[in-house]
Amino acid sequence: MMNLQTVRKYFKEHFNGEGSVYASPGRVNLIGEHTDYNGSFVFPGAIDKGMIAEIRKNGTDKVRAYAIDLDESAEFGLNEEDVPAQQWAKYIFGVCREIQKRGGQLEGFDTAFAGDVPLGAGMSSSAALESTYAFALNDMFNLGIDKFELARIGQSTEHNYVGVKCGIMDQFASIFGKAGHLIRLDTKSMEYDYFPFDPKGYKLVLLDTVVKHELASSAYNKRRESCETAARTIHDNGNPEVEFLRDATIEQLDAVKDKISEEDYMRAKYVIEETQRVYDVSEALEKGDYETVGDRMYKTHDGMSRLYEVSCEELDFLNEEAKKHGVTGSRVMGGGFGGCTINLVKEELYDSFIEEAKKSFKEKYGHEPKVYDVVISDGARKVE
Repeated sequence: MMNLQTVRKYFKEHFNGEGSVYASPGRVNLIGEHTDYNGSFVFPGAIDKGMIAEIRKNGTDKVRAYAIDLDESAEFGLNEEDVPAQQWAKYIFGVCREIQKRGGQLEGFDTAFAGDVPLGAGMSSSAALESTYAFALNDMFNLGIDKFELARIGQSTEHNYVGVKCGIMDQFASIFGKAGHLIRLDTKSMEYDYFPFDPKGYKLVLLDTVVKHELASSAYNKRRESCETAARTIHDNGNPEVEFLRDATIEQLDAVKDKISEEDYMRAKYVIEETQRVYDVSEALEKGDYETVGDRMYKTHDGMSRLYEVSCEELDFLNEEAKKHGVTGSRVMGGGFGGCTINLVKEELYDSFIEEAKKSFKEKYGHEPKVYDVVISDGARKVE
């Protein structure tokens, strides 16, 4: 986690004195990808990288914020028309506004923050930032907002102030994270369960391709439409219980194969199979069976690459490298079209795998992938 002393030092320099310190983590998602908008499951865990902020009430009606990593300051009021110009400040402003819309009484405060969640690597630095402030303001102003609502405040901030129509998973994981546990969240009912994740003898590591192909948002919307079309067609084919693809079986999908496009069929097949993989992984985690977990990760990658078509050449290359070096499980993590693979690696294979993957990736693509080791950790909290 970002150095506490650093944040304290900058806060003191900028605002003369000290406040309270809060932190929230980024997240990884072990399995359950492109399932959230299909009413299915996701399986995230909070990680040991995140955002940390020092905050103190300042007795005014203005927020004065300093972004340590960017060396930028912003000052803004708490009314709708006070929206700040800087993108990063919009996250803090949005959280304040969403709290106020829910009846929370806020006043001005000073804050400095920094983070060590790699930006653009799919570990949700923005959710970590939102969760830090939602948690902190709730605590400091004694607002009594429950944890679910804190996650929704972060999600609404994305929707209303950042312009990203995200699901709830990132903020949920950041608020509800628990060391040594992954969370299986049912995005339809919002019920959740903690599953033990303490793979003795294994490491969890992300390899970042450092590429982002410019397909993401239009491609995402197209896939969403495909899934909705398939679910509607199954529903109308005498299956009234099918509201989302998570409610459907492969047999029901096969029965409407001639009524939908081949593309819609492939997308739907991936989602239905991915839902089953989440169940398989749940069972495997309860038994401490990480070989099965790894096998399902590879199958998810295959599905995302072949059926959902959201992988890319660089991600497929890293997935093949993982197979070649005996890595237990590997798959593309996140929306796709670039970003990271998440890998479950036996400790004794770790060094050779990382070394070889970096070398062969550089030979082919001219740069090394970035490497991030992650440990499953606690969610939003007061530090001191």
